[in-house]
Amino acid sequence: MSHALRHPLPAEGIPGRRPSAPTPASRWRGLAGVLSLLLTACALFAPRLADAGDLSRDDIARRFQPPLHVGDKLRDIPAWPITSELEPEAGPVAYAFESIDLAPIPGFEGTPYNLLVSIDRKGNFLGVELLRQHEPVFLSGLGEGPLKDFLRQYEGKSLKQEITVSSLYGNTRSGAGARRVVLDGVSKATASVRIANQTVLTAALAVARARLGFAAPVDKGPTAEARADLYEARSFAQLVDDGAIGRLHLRNADVEKLFAGTDAAGLDADALARPDDTFTDLYVAYLNAPTIGRALLGDAGHADLMRRLEPGQHAWWVATAGRDAFIDDQFTRGTVPVRLAFSQAGGPVELRDLDLSPRSPAGAPPLNAALVLRVPPMSGVDPASPVRFELTLNRSKGSILPQTFQKTVALDYQPPERLFVRPPRPLPEWLIAWKDRAAELIVIGLALAGLTVVLARPRWMSISAPRLRVFRLGFLAFTLIYLGWYAQGQLSIVQITGAVKSLVAGQGLKSFLYDPVSLLLIAFTAVSFVVWGRGTFCGWLCPFGALQEFAALVARALHLPALRMPARLGLVLECSRYAVLAALVLAAAFAPRLAEQGVEIEPFKTAITVGFNRDGPYVAWAVALLIAGGLYYKFFCRYLCPLGAAMTLGGRLRLLDWLPRRAECGQPCQTCRHRCTYDAIEKSGAIRYDRCFQCLDCVGIYHDPGRCAPVMLVRKKAGR
Repeated sequence: MSHALRHPLPAEGIPGRRPSAPTPASRWRGLAGVLSLLLTACALFAPRLADAGDLSRDDIARRFQPPLHVGDKLRDIPAWPITSELEPEAGPVAYAFESIDLAPIPGFEGTPYNLLVSIDRKGNFLGVELLRQHEPVFLSGLGEGPLKDFLRQYEGKSLKQEITVSSLYGNTRSGAGARRVVLDGVSKATASVRIANQTVLTAALAVARARLGFAAPVDKGPTAEARADLYEARSFAQLVDDGAIGRLHLRNADVEKLFAGTDAAGLDADALARPDDTFTDLYVAYLNAPTIGRALLGDAGHADLMRRLEPGQHAWWVATAGRDAFIDDQFTRGTVPVRLAFSQAGGPVELRDLDLSPRSPAGAPPLNAALVLRVPPMSGVDPASPVRFELTLNRSKGSILPQTFQKTVALDYQPPERLFVRPPRPLPEWLIAWKDRAAELIVIGLALAGLTVVLARPRWMSISAPRLRVFRLGFLAFTLIYLGWYAQGQLSIVQITGAVKSLVAGQGLKSFLYDPVSLLLIAFTAVSFVVWGRGTFCGWLCPFGALQEFAALVARALHLPALRMPARLGLVLECSRYAVLAALVLAAAFAPRLAEQGVEIEPFKTAITVGFNRDGPYVAWAVALLIAGGLYYKFFCRYLCPLGAAMTLGGRLRLLDWLPRRAECGQPCQTCRHRCTYDAIEKSGAIRYDRCFQCLDCVGIYHDPGRCAPVMLVRKKAGR
């Protein structure tokens, strides 16, 4: 960039460069105005609550016919329980809920999906129905049919499986196993369906954790699995010593200390008489691991246990020795021990008796109670991570209406890590999107690097008009075909209105992560604002802009006239872009549905995203703009494009006037001005960066002694 400004010219009588300095006030005025508008809207009205659900109980009941019945919406979580006449005592056999009540994740356009999701009591999907969506590609582009087909794939899938989305760009299916399900994505809507998948899973898991006993996720990632191939012969004492069996030893004195200061103190005469004797020894152990399970249950007992357990279900051995047993004669087999609580990471999980009668293992002390307890199959408990067992101790005072006192003791237990294998942590859905599109990102990254080199050192490329023409048309073809039609990298005003909607709703901008190509282009464009101004995107990286340039070439080949807009009319139209931009931003903040219609002023979705596969009026509008662009160069970009208006405001961040000028430019030389098809050069010779598309024609003229009139004049006078 600085090289172009300091390019040495012949020493004898060479015209000087026109000194220029950025004008901070003019650079920042427009940008500050729009930023103030955005910040005011977001600050005053954020966070606006996401839209509530759409359905009533009657609406749900129409979808679930007898023998199924829909109950009242639950108070602890917004879901409808569904019972069955065939299992009257079973309680809810399924739950139905709207995703927007549980997972209002902003879509590509900034508005969350609303999906009706239903799961059974085992965590299997009964179905996912589309209620409401605002994704641009599904509104009037591809239509809702492909989205509905995508959602139908959830039926029969389970929450215990890792559910991801395949794409046109990556082989997500590779390595998929029984625990992994890959749904077919939707071409041209990769980001939108990934957000839909995240919405479905987040909402379903919220209900499963609240009503199906699913545990909260642990920080270590996927739950560990006991190594079925690992068995180490260990005695009971050895298992206790290395932590494979957890032990909590309480003396009489320890229990008396717990009740000290209460009315229950001193009620246990035996404890006062023999304070050092054992009150209770609580033992716990994880049974799925063969090293522990076979030692406690025997080979046959452990094999029988593993046959009884469902996939993903875990069992623990709990026993006590001493004066106090953790269950009494009133305990009913197959139920939950009332004095014992189990939790992980602060989330309680139900432990229920498996109705086995384990024998006292060899080497164990005399036991007064022992049970095999299991958690629900889809509890989400990680057996290799710490769990907590809490035992309630009771004392009573009085004989007629006894007063009961309770204290709780806790045993934290974690079996040895060597007994487990931990599957690799699954990547977040947005990171899978980046991984799937790694090849496209590399290609686009290399293209951006090449463009950066050309713009930073433009002399060699631009000094030869044929060479510049070949490079420019080749790059624009890449932009249109690869970046636009294939990689779906067309930036749009929808990304601005979507960001406004998300911020106003207090949802943040995480949805941008699901579209890595667009995010890469946004990042590069933001940097280019500071270095070169708005023209880098509009002149080189906009697929529809490239299509307009090719439309102009076709128009010239057909001998259609190349018209120029009258200066005053052109200025009015140019200013109208900012009015359109402001209107769309305000509509996004205060009238989202109006914004959805207003963004159709852009033909990008029609011409690039869906390749003209839309209804007639949209196609007619896009074609009309291309015809106008063939007659008036870059008509839409220069006079109508709201995204171009935003880019122009962003270009006010430019730090340098990097396009070289001479003192003679405009005084009297008008060569560059007359050849500039963008009308970006004033009569004075100054560059209007707000209009410049960085075609580099004027840079080539500046450096070419055969085309730059001031240089030609000097060389002529010097006899060259």
